[in-house]
Amino acid sequence: MICGLKEIRFAAILLYQPHHQGNMAFAGKYEFEGDENYDDFVKKIGLPSDKVEMGRNCKIVTEVAQNGNDFTWTQHFPGGRTTTNTFTIGKEADMETMGGKKFKATVKMEDGKIVADFPNYRHTAEICGGKLVEISTASGVVYKRTSKRIA
Repeated sequence: MICGLKEIRFAAILLYQPHHQGNMAFAGKYEFEGDENYDDFVKKIGLPSDKVEMGRNCKIVTEVAQNGNDFTWTQHFPGGRTTTNTFTIGKEADMETMGGKKFKATVKMEDGKIVADFPNYRHTAEICGGKLVEISTASGVVYKRTSKRIA
């Protein structure tokens, strides 16, 4: 039996709907690959000079564990320093900046991106082409860090 025009349209609509990332879209281990606008950004947020040098072209390894809306986001820095933020999408959590300041934030999910408002900048993270792309914006200055999946 040949489908009617309505059924064909419906099937075409279903086929061309954007597919959402799976439940575990962020889970994995990522290694720093490159960044843009680091110096201007860290100057804008007032990062201390010792932290600025430590972060420049730093081979940060980011590990993300995800269970539904629950995340553990760990950054491993050369020399053994580690920062871990644990949060649930839509719930207030205790967080820490890359400069070591502690604060509270409610992390959101917007269009497949993790979004967090840090004390003096807005941070987003998304998976693009299998890479972790993080963008931080402070008073119009945009910093972009890209990390490749290694596990």
